[in-house]
Amino acid sequence: MARILRGEIRWADLNPVRDKEQARNRPVLILSHDIFNERSGTVIAVALTSQPQHAAFPLTLELQSQDLPQKSWVKIGQIRTLATERIGSRIGRATPEEVAQVVEGLKGPPSGGGFQQNAS
Repeated sequence: MARILRGEIRWADLNPVRDKEQARNRPVLILSHDIFNERSGTVIAVALTSQPQHAAFPLTLELQSQDLPQKSWVKIGQIRTLATERIGSRIGRATPEEVAQVVEGLKGPPSGGGFQQNAS
C-alpha cells in the first residue's frame, strides 16, 4: 500500500461500530503525522459526511477539496484510531489550513475558525 499521509482523504472501513459511531466504508481525513502512520501501523482520522450540518452535528468544517465527489464536512466528534489495514484508496486532500483548523477544533469549542457551532 502507498504511504498514508497527513491531510489525505481516504476511504476507510469503519465497521464494526457501536452506538452512534459512523459505520461502513466512508471517507476519512487523516490527521496523524506521516512518520506515525508509517511506524505505528495505525492512523488517527476523522469521519466525513456529505450531509449538511445541523444540531446533531454541532461541530463541523466544510472541506473545499475539488477532488471530492460531493460537498463534504468533517465530523469533529468522530475521531478514531484505525489500523492501516482499514484504510483504502485516496480520494483527495485537505489543505494544510483545513487540517490545522480540525486539529485546533479538537482542543475545544471553536474560537471563530471555520467550524460552525449550531444551537440545539
